[in-house]
Amino acid sequence: MDKVRSTKLKFKGEKSKSKRKRGVDDEGRPAGRKQRDDDEAPETWVQPDDPIEIRGPTFIIHPSDASPISLNFNATASRVVLQPLDKAKGEDDESAPPTLLERTPTDVSQVWVTTRVAGSTTINLRTGTGEGKFLSCDKHGLVSADRDARGPQEEWTPLILSDGMVAFMNVYEKYLSVDEVAGGTLQLRGDSEEVGFRERFWVKIQSKYKKEANEEGKKKKDGIDGPSVDEASSNRIYQTWGAGRSVVSSADKKELKRAKKEGRLAEALLERRAKLKR
Repeated sequence: MDKVRSTKLKFKGEKSKSKRKRGVDDEGRPAGRKQRDDDEAPETWVQPDDPIEIRGPTFIIHPSDASPISLNFNATASRVVLQPLDKAKGEDDESAPPTLLERTPTDVSQVWVTTRVAGSTTINLRTGTGEGKFLSCDKHGLVSADRDARGPQEEWTPLILSDGMVAFMNVYEKYLSVDEVAGGTLQLRGDSEEVGFRERFWVKIQSKYKKEANEEGKKKKDGIDGPSVDEASSNRIYQTWGAGRSVVSSADKKELKRAKKEGRLAEALLERRAKLKR
């Protein structure tokens, strides 16, 4: 009997990894979600726990009736489409479809590439196929993916809800939603005022990007990058006159920067304050 070929979607350059049974550790004991995420192969699809983790290849699905749907990009028509994930089964097909949270993309048209400006709470969703268009929404709530450049209308703020689902808010503070139009056809809209069933999506990202986001967050929390120096406000506290006008000499700037580098910023500011009082 011929070996069945795997239909798992893989990206160029990814290495194959040995599979690990989910829900157990190396000794066969139950493992928590965080432990499982740490043990996952880099390309494994996982759920984000924090909006900052949503980056890289992204799979977006909605639990619609009667079949869940995925947010796809039709490169031929250059438009966003909502594609049912469950194909019609034949009479002899008794196999059960995977649960919603077990779903993974099977085609590149289902994958979006999430990017963000460092430190920003907003993201950009770019198509993973075709020429790389950005998902956008205009002031009328019309959603499209036909722009090569990103601007305010291409920015989305992801919100992690209490049940783990995600809502996407646009620049007009309205929410992305699945809307039913004439004939039962489903389409995306971006003009919902509040988050309900239609505005809730399941989002999956790749494990390596989730780990990357957590590592960056830990470094920032530990202060490895160091605190930023607001030279104008620092000098305004200790050396201001003439209606709050700040006088910042080049020597002052050099001293503050040197102190920051050496980890003694607070000490330097106190020394300058003492000098000004004399």
